Amino acid sequence: MSAPMHQFEADTGKILDIVINSLYSNKEIFLRELISNASDALDKRTYLSATDSALLAEDQLGITLAVNAKAKTLTISDNGIGLSHDDLISSLGTIARSGSKAFVEQLAQSADTSDKKSDDTLSLIGQFGVGFYSAFMVADKVEVLSLKAGETQAHLWSSDGVSGYDISPAEKPSAGTDITLYLKKDCKDFLEEQRIGYLVKKYSDHLSYPVMWQPVNVDDARQLNTGSAIWTRQKSDISDDDYTQFYRQIGAGYDEPFMTLHNRTEGALNYTSLLFIPSQRPMDLFNPDRKSRMQLYINKVFITDECEEFVPPWLRFVKGVIDTPDLDLNVSREMLQHNPAVVKIGKAVVKRILSELDKKKKKDFEAYQQFWEQFGIVLKEGLYEDIDNRDKLLGLCLFTSARTGAQISLQEYCDNMSETQDKIYFLSAESVAQAETSPHLEGYRARDIDVLLLTDPVDEFWVQAVGSFDEKPLTSISRGSQNLDDIAPKKDEADDQKSENQDEEFAPLIASLKSKLGEQVKDVRLSKTLVDSPACLVADDDGMDIQMERLMKAHNKDFVGMPRVLELNADHKLIQAISEKLAHDADPELVQDACLMLFDQAQILEGKSPDSLTEFARRMTRLMERGLAG
Repeated sequence: MSAPMHQFEADTGKILDIVINSLYSNKEIFLRELISNASDALDKRTYLSATDSALLAEDQLGITLAVNAKAKTLTISDNGIGLSHDDLISSLGTIARSGSKAFVEQLAQSADTSDKKSDDTLSLIGQFGVGFYSAFMVADKVEVLSLKAGETQAHLWSSDGVSGYDISPAEKPSAGTDITLYLKKDCKDFLEEQRIGYLVKKYSDHLSYPVMWQPVNVDDARQLNTGSAIWTRQKSDISDDDYTQFYRQIGAGYDEPFMTLHNRTEGALNYTSLLFIPSQRPMDLFNPDRKSRMQLYINKVFITDECEEFVPPWLRFVKGVIDTPDLDLNVSREMLQHNPAVVKIGKAVVKRILSELDKKKKKDFEAYQQFWEQFGIVLKEGLYEDIDNRDKLLGLCLFTSARTGAQISLQEYCDNMSETQDKIYFLSAESVAQAETSPHLEGYRARDIDVLLLTDPVDEFWVQAVGSFDEKPLTSISRGSQNLDDIAPKKDEADDQKSENQDEEFAPLIASLKSKLGEQVKDVRLSKTLVDSPACLVADDDGMDIQMERLMKAHNKDFVGMPRVLELNADHKLIQAISEKLAHDADPELVQDACLMLFDQAQILEGKSPDSLTEFARRMTRLMERGLAG
């Protein structure tokens, strides 16, 4: 006589349909869920047997996966605490009921648990009761054969996930649970050892219990998981080689980690973090789609490697593991809920990373420079993305000093400023080499005023967002009119002797250049910073640096920048000669070519091609002919 059919509780059929078709993003999750439930059962038996020797297992505790290709079944077995008849009804007959959660609640309410072991001893994974039902994503029928430890009668639970379930007495030689899945036609790949081994490695590699592969009618079993989570061990027991091996195992790279941060936090939040900062820049660091790849575990069970909540994009080069029992997941464990714990852990992790980098910068500046060379450009993204950590990031930033060529911090720059200097000067360029040859630096070098050379595209954005450091404005020397005479005198006093009537003397030349260049320039004026070069272009006070214009054009080929200001060096012999020729109305064609060549030259010094290369070449040819003929 067959056992009577039990009906699922109200609306369970509808919920099952959601579980099977909508709750999980991919079918393979079922194996993670069933192995996690098996691990919970083993934990319960371990815990309870500490006070009841009758519950001790005769064999080593573990999980076994067995397949029968002919019958198309996959069986997940454990020798954990097992389920009684009532447990089967309460745990498997009701959706969203967690036996693990109920067990923890029962312990918490028990008056006899004052001397119970710490949470380290009992670390249960299952916090929701729907994980078991993920089996129906891949199976037409599921059988659960279980014998509870300490009892003599086993029971068999079976269901197709639709019409209800049966429970009948059964025979089982030892305590534990066997879950047999009768796989659907399109799920036969879960009979393959390679497929199963990959999934165990992906999701359950670090469980404390061995997960064994045992094909039917084969005596030799093979362990699929490593059974050890390095981050749960004491730091004193882990060698540098162990850390490096794990660093490479999680795909962080083939180099040596620049820094390893292993930390365990207990209190309001409990979590363990094992973080690695690479020593070499990964190939895809600047891929627009690249996101952080921090791995999230819950009690050593892999959840996801796409948890952006812990590490912001500007720390995307940091790799590692965060393992915590304190996060709320949705019932599928695949998506983090909006939980304050996520924010708190993320802030704590970022704070620790920045703190350790600051220590390294102070303790081993040479090593820190090598790190900055690889990842500084990414770290600077945080200056405009993360206001809360901006001050800490500013303290970590390094810049090339035009005065020494060395890498210095903003604080070092400020410490070396004269008492009369109240601004932090910088120059944007595509490279340090290009910046060092810029005419904009001439006046600052003549007065021994240092300038920071910014060569990363991101600099154009964070400078505008930050604005100042230590109450000193960040000021571009290629934008606006700068008067350096109030800060420091020139090294050569003779170079500082300008006639009092310079403005009047060069007014005709300025007017002529304005007329000839028209809308190509915003204005023409005498420079207060040029020393060796005859002319240069600067942005207006409200204008855009040439580097920002390049970025805009790279994103929009139709972008047209604003006209710039042409500045003239009144002390340069070329400017004086052109002015004199113009004043005497001598050789107008030569003056015309010379004036236009000044503008072309200024454009070239900025790394920009003249508007018409053909006209530029013709002017150059005419001037060369005149020079050689003379």
